[in-house]
Amino acid sequence: MSLDQKVAAWHKPMNHGLLRTVVLLLGLVLVGSVMWEPTQFADAIGGFNFVRAVLLIWGCCAAMVYGVGFVPIKWYWQLFFTPYLSSAVVITFIVLRFM
Repeated sequence: MSLDQKVAAWHKPMNHGLLRTVVLLLGLVLVGSVMWEPTQFADAIGGFNFVRAVLLIWGCCAAMVYGVGFVPIKWYWQLFFTPYLSSAVVITFIVLRFM
């Protein structure tokens, strides 16, 4: 079994349509709330800095990749766009923003 197949097997539990839809919608809500009022969003999450900005952009992009059902072939792209971490990042920002 190649490394590509091992990483794909590791991601198999996340391969559910409903879960993909929820993560995609959360990513869209997050992007929409940033685009609608960026200063209000920044105040709600405690301000922007380099780490938060990179995590926000990466989390939204990875959530979109996962949410639309795209599965990268190479193992390193599968790990880069892993739904486990990107879902956690998106949910964290949603909680910070709306709670």
